[in-house]
Amino acid sequence: MNPSASGWIKKLIREVSETQYQETGLTEFYTRLKQTGFIYGSNISVVLDIVKPFDLTEEERCKINLLLTFYFVYRKTDKDMPFIESLIGFYKAIGDKKQSFFEELFGDKSSESLLEKMIHKRIHIDDNFITKNFNYFLINALLFVDVLGYQRYLNAPDGIRSYVNHLEASLETIIFTVMDKKSLKSEYDHNLIKLFEGSVRHKKATPPSYKEAIALITSPFEKLYVIDLVCMASWTDKVIDKAEREFLRELKTGLELEDDTITQSVDDINAFYHTHKEKVAFLSSKNLAQSFYDNSSKVVTRLIKRNSKRLTRELSESKEAMFLLAQSTQRHLTDEEQKKIQTQLLDIFKTIPSLAIFMLPGGMLLLPLFVKFIPKLLPSAFDDNRIDD
Repeated sequence: MNPSASGWIKKLIREVSETQYQETGLTEFYTRLKQTGFIYGSNISVVLDIVKPFDLTEEERCKINLLLTFYFVYRKTDKDMPFIESLIGFYKAIGDKKQSFFEELFGDKSSESLLEKMIHKRIHIDDNFITKNFNYFLINALLFVDVLGYQRYLNAPDGIRSYVNHLEASLETIIFTVMDKKSLKSEYDHNLIKLFEGSVRHKKATPPSYKEAIALITSPFEKLYVIDLVCMASWTDKVIDKAEREFLRELKTGLELEDDTITQSVDDINAFYHTHKEKVAFLSSKNLAQSFYDNSSKVVTRLIKRNSKRLTRELSESKEAMFLLAQSTQRHLTDEEQKKIQTQLLDIFKTIPSLAIFMLPGGMLLLPLFVKFIPKLLPSAFDDNRIDD
């Protein structure tokens, strides 16, 4: 199952164990979802281990977790409409009628294909590959708002856009309240502020007061999510300090939650960041340039593995490209030769859809990485220094 190719939703739903879904309660599912990193915007694994281990990208895991969560909510709700049609209906309902976020997609005749494009569009808020690579965890931490909106839509579809609007505004108010309590703001804090400024879809001229925001948080899922977002906002310098814990206690009272709910939320975020500190981009001590290079190398390597046969065939049909690539393993190419190989490689990328990443803004910076791995595709005669494993 490949979430970057068409048909993945149908394949994924077939792999879902209905028994496993039925035996998992709402709170347990939310806890398992949080352990994947979905709530924190960093998808490390797949919820309930439904998908077998595979070389998935983080955004592919995010797509899977989002779809599985939607489907879980659907299976736990009395409904008359089929799952895919109901989810498409939800996204259409919350879209701006004048300029819908998914406006250009609604001409698709296949429901499954349309939903795949919707989810792809929702996750890829920023199509600039470099920016997304640096700030990936900032982009998707609010996706659970979609889940809460969909849950409400299945029970009461009227006024759903207003609900999502008010929910996002309430979350923004609550998060900014805890942020304001900090005398000194770290880079992490400023990143969290960017998260809400950039990810909230419906801007309100006058946000609700803190008291009004708390009053709007009523369902169990909403309350758990708010607490976890506050912990995420409070978690700076790898600790939640005394003042922030006091705010969490006040929030617990306002939301009418038990003491152990706060304790569990704090323990969960500490455990997640400690366990996955090497995998979560913003926790790394590397500078941005090094992070970009490392993450890009992983992406390029994965793309080459998935498309090696097709690439070999395309390269063999381009004699000049093959010759220049072979020469690059033995000497430095001239500026003119480098331009030629870039042009021909981009032509090849156009024929392989999954390599469209090289066509995005900043994609040209990835070409040297691609060329670095190309010798693995060439016959061994072109590489005098190759040592076979």
